[in-house]
Amino acid sequence: MEVSLGPFSPLALALQQSKRGSEMRTEADGWISGLLGVVIFSGSLPATRVAVAGFSPLFLTSARAVIAAALALCLLATLRQKRPARADVGSLIVVALGVVVGFPLLTALALQHVTAAHSIVFIGLLPISTALFGVLRGGDRPKPAFWVFSALGSALVAGFALSRSSSGSVPGDCLMLAAIVVCGLGYAEGASLARRLGGWQVISWALAIALPVMTVATLLTLPTHWGAIAPSAWLGLGYVSVFSMLIGFVFWYRGLALGGIAGVSQLQLLQPFFGLALAGLLLGEPVDWLMATICGVVVLCVAGAKRFA
Repeated sequence: MEVSLGPFSPLALALQQSKRGSEMRTEADGWISGLLGVVIFSGSLPATRVAVAGFSPLFLTSARAVIAAALALCLLATLRQKRPARADVGSLIVVALGVVVGFPLLTALALQHVTAAHSIVFIGLLPISTALFGVLRGGDRPKPAFWVFSALGSALVAGFALSRSSSGSVPGDCLMLAAIVVCGLGYAEGASLARRLGGWQVISWALAIALPVMTVATLLTLPTHWGAIAPSAWLGLGYVSVFSMLIGFVFWYRGLALGGIAGVSQLQLLQPFFGLALAGLLLGEPVDWLMATICGVVVLCVAGAKRFA
């Protein structure tokens, strides 16, 4: 008795359905991981704002990288990870320049001129920046409708943030814009690498590569009056070192790699609202109807972007 293996045979159809089910589970895992990363990143700018009140931007940037690199090296050694291939070193350097050095330094400098609330205007542009570099570096090919939803979501977030903050400045805005560009590149490059190396391995090796330079920078920018540094500044340094610089990227790069750079990057549109929600829960700040309404529309934009990514 012969078994048909044609494209419409029961066996072929079952295999196709199994493959689609596996792909859907992988994509769902990617979106969940990406969402966890965004929740962690939502505290980054407020924590940086608090930290630069006690530390210089250069020290904060280098110290957070050194602390995160020490933890990352412990993970790599404990889990006996192989060194990356020589062909991957260049991409890891791009990741390090983008998310280990560039974005932390530029935002720390910018937050000396603008408030954390005002910086949300530019965070609204980060999903488009990441998606564009995902097309250029990661091979993503979203449908035209994706860009419509992405642009609409970015405009809503930027407009909402701008309506809540008038404390802008030309130097601060230019620094934030540069931070968004280098961060988008670092996100997309790291996501492409994560498909081969793994999410936490990418950020860990990028931190390890940057460690020698960042250690020297830390020693050259040590504070002169340690006793004058407030506890809140230390807490801010701790958060951006452990969560923003390492743990958040474990989830974020895994999400981008599994769910797709263009699509999952749109979850960043929710980051400002997570930050405001945390402020409401932890600090008792009011959450009004406008915020809730715009957040709902942004969720629809993210869903639309996911559909066409």
